[in-house]
Formats: sequence, C-alpha cells, structure tokens
Amino acid sequence: MATKAQPGTGEQGAPDTTAPTIQTVQRAALILGSFTVGKPHMSLNEITARLGASKATAHRYTKALRAANLLRYDERTSLYSLGPQVLTLATAARAGLPIVAAAEPYMEDLVRRIDETIVLSVWDGESPTVVRSVDNTDHMVRISVRVGSRLDLTSSAQGRIFLTFLPPDQVPVLPRSVRKSPELTEELEAIRQHGLSVNSPAVNGVRTIAAPIFEGDTISGTLAVVGTTATVPDDVKSPMAQALLETARALSQRLGNSDGAPTTD
Repeated sequence: MATKAQPGTGEQGAPDTTAPTIQTVQRAALILGSFTVGKPHMSLNEITARLGASKATAHRYTKALRAANLLRYDERTSLYSLGPQVLTLATAARAGLPIVAAAEPYMEDLVRRIDETIVLSVWDGESPTVVRSVDNTDHMVRISVRVGSRLDLTSSAQGRIFLTFLPPDQVPVLPRSVRKSPELTEELEAIRQHGLSVNSPAVNGVRTIAAPIFEGDTISGTLAVVGTTATVPDDVKSPMAQALLETARALSQRLGNSDGAPTTD
C-alpha cells in the first residue's frame, strides 16, 4: 500500500526541504530587486521593511548576499548597494536575449558595408542599454562602445528613438521632457517621419545615427551607427543612414514585423 506524503514531506515520507529553499531564493530576489536606478542605496531598516521579516533575518540575508558579491556594504554610510557580481549576471542575461542572436549577422553585414561601429541597444525599463557592439572597422580612429553602457534617454540618438516609439505609459518622463524642450518635440516628430535619429555631441566629435527595431508592432531595440563627425554624415538621407534603416527594417521583419516599421494611426 502506497504511503501518502504528508504536508512538509517529500517522496516516501522524506522531509520536504523544497519550500524553505524556495522561500530563501524568493527573499534574496526580493532584496536584490528592491534596488533601482532611482534608489541605488538602502539601509538595513529599509531592507527589513521590504522583506517583511525581523531585522535579524534581514541581516542574515544581507550577509549571505555580501559573501556572494551580490551586495556591497558601505561602513561609512551604513548603506547597501548592488555588488559587482550583479554586473556579471546582467551582462550574461543581456547576451542571452533572442534579439542579440538574431541581430548578429545583420550587424556584421552592416559593418562590412559602411565600415563603422554598429551598436545594438535594448530598453531596460528606464533607459537604453547596450547589449552588443561590433567595432571591427578599418579606421585609424576606432570607436568602441562598452556592452552594458546605459545611454541618456533624451540626449542620445538611441534614447530618442525609444521616446518616439515606446508606449507613453512606459516613459513617464516624456511629457515633462517635451514641455522643457521644444527642440526635443520637433526631433521626435522628425524621427517618426524618417525613422532615424541623429546625435552629434559637440564635446567629443562622435556622431550616432539610430534606427528602431520592432518585434511585431512593438519596439524591442535600436540599431545604431557610431563614428566620428568626419566619417558619419548628419543627413538622414545619406547612403550610410539609409543602409542603417534598411538593415533595421530587415531585422524587424526577421523578428515578425510586417514591413519593418511600426503601425501608425
């Protein structure tokens, strides 16, 4: 006669250790997920409140997370922040995104065509983040973009692409940014018309042209050409800009967009 497992036991009546293990993982994830760009530091009291447990329990978890380099502790301020191991995990997570594998051959082909650095970025919930950069060009001056770099939302070409095509509820800062900058309003309208954004910061001599990538009718990333102002023209109708737009649309079609462009009302 088979023995029925009782609550808190596993197969053949053995104690079930799964539930405590799951709770431990959930609590660790809750602590790590409490840190955001807007709140990169937290006190033990704040972590305790988020955890909904005793201070001793919260301290035990923070100690374990520090040992795994997932948390840092600043003795001067008595505040915690995310540790270096989180960056390693984030980089690995981004590298595994389906869009990265899909974009790879398109990026390599575009580098061969225009001989400039090509950068792929995705939306991380608050800003564009670089997930892939191909810079094997023949230029004497080579522009490299670090994977994991977070780009400015309103001043970068990639950021402005996301501002144009993301649903408004995903970009709560948009109304305020538009009100403060008539130039930004005009730029977003031009991006919607041409499908490209050009950014030329005067301080560093670098020029970026970015185009949207869509999965279905939803923007999932941006593809960008990054080079010097001497080699990358600022004309959205230039052969280089049109090659970028053509590649972004081809990749979008590969990802399920019907014509490589968003649907508009």
